[in-house]
Amino acid sequence: MKVLVPIKRVVDYNVKVRVKSDGSGVDLANVKMSMNPFDEIAVEEAVRLKEAGKATEVVAVSIGVQQTTETIRTALAMGADRGILVKTDETVEPINVAKILKAVAEQEQPGLIILGKQAIDDDCNQTGQMLAALLGWAQGTFASKVEIDGETLNLTREIDGGLQVLKLKMPAVITTDLRLNEPRYASLPNIMKAKKKPIDEKAPGDYGVDVKPRLEVLKVSEPPQRSAGIKVETIEQLVSKLKEAGVIG
Repeated sequence: MKVLVPIKRVVDYNVKVRVKSDGSGVDLANVKMSMNPFDEIAVEEAVRLKEAGKATEVVAVSIGVQQTTETIRTALAMGADRGILVKTDETVEPINVAKILKAVAEQEQPGLIILGKQAIDDDCNQTGQMLAALLGWAQGTFASKVEIDGETLNLTREIDGGLQVLKLKMPAVITTDLRLNEPRYASLPNIMKAKKKPIDEKAPGDYGVDVKPRLEVLKVSEPPQRSAGIKVETIEQLVSKLKEAGVIG
């Protein structure tokens, strides 16, 4: 079984994001970029499936600028077998990402697609669901445990009331939650091997997809500064302040 893993290049989660002075977007100049953390979990899960003998090949695919090749190399160093870069300088919205991934899936014919539940830059949480709908495949979101039994995939997901277990008929699309696994660090030998693994370069037009944005960003701004808290001397003052704030009756 082939596993397809879409990944995204985002601002590293340790970096404090800065808004451009004109409010047109986020300043990416000289900013460290890395793989979306939820996608790292997806790559790790796919590699574990391969190591367990459940998968035969792991293919990492990403959509973005030329530098996205570095992100794909990271996936290859973690254990993916080959990569596909759909190169574009446009900001690609979730619906167009899903359309491109649908076309890639139709060419690659994977038995399973694993991707992060959301990207930490736009937090859309849409691509996996849209992709499953376009393909007409079963889907399971926010996976915290994945087990494959023949042509059946058992997926455990966290919900408000506890845990929910889904039984999916493959092929399927699943999205990963934080507690699914702990991604490995790529070793130096694997990083060197990743440099020799193939990465196919494509364009959105090769898949018949127009990535022209359908949404227009009017303004990007920093969140408002939080005001300082206050200290109270007694329980009575605390209760009084909570009543004033409407927290308690």
